[in-house]
Parts: sequence; C-alpha cells; structure tokens
Amino acid sequence: MNSPPNILWIVTTQWRAQACGYAGDPNARTPRLDAWAAQSVNYTQAVTPHPFGPMARAALLTGVPSPQNGVRNYFDALPAGARTIAQEMNERGYATGFFGKWGVGERDPQVPLVGEAAARLIVPEGARGGFQTWEGFEGGFLLNDPWLHGTAKDGAQPAQFPGYQSDVLAWRAGAWLERVRAGKQPWFGVISLEAPHPPYDAPAAGVARSDPAGLVLTGNVPAHGDVEAKARRELSGYYAHIEATDRAIGSLLAAVADEVVVVFTSVHGDMHGAHGLFRKGWPYEEAVRVPLLVRAPGVMARRDDDAISLLDLAAMTRAWADGVDAIAERRHSVISMPSVVALPHQCDRVWRCLRTPRKKLVLNARGEPWLYFDLEQDPLEMKNLAGEPARRGEIAALSARVGRG
Repeated sequence: MNSPPNILWIVTTQWRAQACGYAGDPNARTPRLDAWAAQSVNYTQAVTPHPFGPMARAALLTGVPSPQNGVRNYFDALPAGARTIAQEMNERGYATGFFGKWGVGERDPQVPLVGEAAARLIVPEGARGGFQTWEGFEGGFLLNDPWLHGTAKDGAQPAQFPGYQSDVLAWRAGAWLERVRAGKQPWFGVISLEAPHPPYDAPAAGVARSDPAGLVLTGNVPAHGDVEAKARRELSGYYAHIEATDRAIGSLLAAVADEVVVVFTSVHGDMHGAHGLFRKGWPYEEAVRVPLLVRAPGVMARRDDDAISLLDLAAMTRAWADGVDAIAERRHSVISMPSVVALPHQCDRVWRCLRTPRKKLVLNARGEPWLYFDLEQDPLEMKNLAGEPARRGEIAALSARVGRG
C-alpha cells in the first residue's frame, strides 16, 4: 500500500492569474514558477470564491463559502467551531503546519490595517484552525521585517525577523519541513505570503522596480490619464514583489522532494486600473481569477481549462491523503462578495456571480443582472451584455443556476 503523500500549499495575496511569465505576461519575471508550471497541472480557469482576503481565506481553510463558514464581513473572525482542512488532516494522521498570514482572526477595527500594531496582534492558540504547528501573524502588511508568533518554544509573544517577508517565511517553513521529514508521519503544510499585496512601494528584497513607462498594459486600462499613470506606478512595484516572491518560493521548492504534492495559488487578484478600478472585491477577471498550479506525483503536466475554484482545494487535499482521484467536477464556479468592505477603492455593492470558462453573469443584491460577459469573445470584459434583449433567455437560465453553487 502506498504511503499518504506529503502536501504543501503555497498561498500568496493579490497575485492575479495573468501576472505570471508562464501565463504570457510580458511584465512578469517568474522563472521559478515558470519552471514549476512545466511540471504541473495549470488550472487556467481557477477563481477565488470571494475576491477579498478574509472571506477567501475562510473559504480556502474550510471548503465552505462565505457567509456559510461564518465570515461575512471584513472584520469577522473564523468561528471557533469551524471545521478546517488542518483538522481533517490531523485526523488522517498528518503533521500539520502553518506559516505566515492568518487573516481570519479577531481584529480591532480601530487598529490601522497597515503597520506594526496590526502585525503584532496575537492569534490565540485556540483560534489557529487546528494546525499543530503555527507560526505567523494576523496581518499588518509588513512586507519587510515581519513579526511572528506561535507554537515555537519562544513564540508566545511576537518577535521581529529581519528580511523580506517571503524569504523569512520560506526559511521558517523550510526549517519545519526539515523537522517533519525526520519523523514517520506524513505532513501537510501551508505557507501564506502577503506579497504581492500593497504597499507596492515597499522594498522588494533588492529587486529593482520596473520602469513604469515600459510596462505593457491590457486594453481595458483607460489610457492617457490618471488611471493609467496610477496603474503604471503601482504595477512597477507590484512586479518587483512578484519577482522577489518567485525567488523566495523557488528557494522553498528546491528543498521539496519529488513525491510531495505542491499547490501554488493566491487568495484573489487586483484590478490595477482595469475598467478604471483598483484593488479587489470587484467581479472582473483581474480580481477573481487566480493562478493555480498543482504538481502531484504520477500526474502528467498539462493545461486544464475546466472550471475550478479555491473551494475545491480542501476536497482535493483530502482525496490526495486518502489515495483517491482528486478531481474537481465543476461546470461552473460561483463567486460572490457577501458584504461591502468600507475601504478605499473597493467594490461598492454586494453581488453574486456564476462563471463558466465561456460566460460570466453577475447579479446584484436583488438578484438582478448587473454584468454579463461572453468571455470567449470578450476576454477583457469590454462589452456588458446584461441589457441586451436577445440575451434574456440565456441570462434567465444562468440566473437559475447561481444559487446552486
């Protein structure tokens, strides 16, 4: 009988699907991930169930969408009784470890989201999702010199670690891998990186920012104005953090044996000026589509263009552990924003969306069509078909499926 495989999730933040060299982005310098993609299943239609951090992270950890998992609003914490993938793996005899950004703990809305105060918030032992080893932080977006606390012998209080956050976390996770490899248990690890989330102007481990004028923008970024200028300015830093984080991920992957199942993804993307919008929470492709690479022993590298969601990862991980086929059988994905996040530049309404590889229908809070795109003919989502009389029949048929997940 084959031994259960070791499994590693590498989860980034705000890394949109298009922003990888292997995806054809001329701005992205990702040689390590490009090489990894050549060994992996590349799920080209992967989406987040919710294009905002806390909701997406709660869904990823539980396999249950928001708000059913208990997280509806930005400051909601994952309920103590929520069943997570770590608990499922513990019961299967796995050693489980988590390193990095948690993002679903109790937070004080009065504490600034960016800075040391947020980075030093304690996540209590009982609120760490059942991971046996946990070393991380709730938030703070300190892409350099992060504060970590957790289950380490000296980790009860936050301690600051010098260096680029992605490098520090790759090092800490790598040290844990060395320890668990010496044991007899299979292991399941999660490394959760804040990069390439803002602040985009933060230093990126010595990687120089691209010349903003030389960046190639997509055709849905309005040209010759403030939006283009802001997009170029922010993307120059964004791509520097992508390059630096690709390098950190590469250092971790170099220490991972061939028989390990490795997942690379992101909790959501970023608009970066597309349709004149920035940040996330929006239903457009730039915010909802995420990279998803899966390298598994005995599975041939290929491109997979079927519908898949981050909601599927928990079930796929259980299947790998149980030695059965890990197949996500979806004809479509349901994506939603269950609440409005009152932060600058974020989406201004609640919505629910059904997305297939060919079509996308977005309904407003009243269940009325807001956006409808033919992704095959209009991948940049430039023409909203929601108001076209000739589309009423197909919109009605898709609307009936939105609530079925």
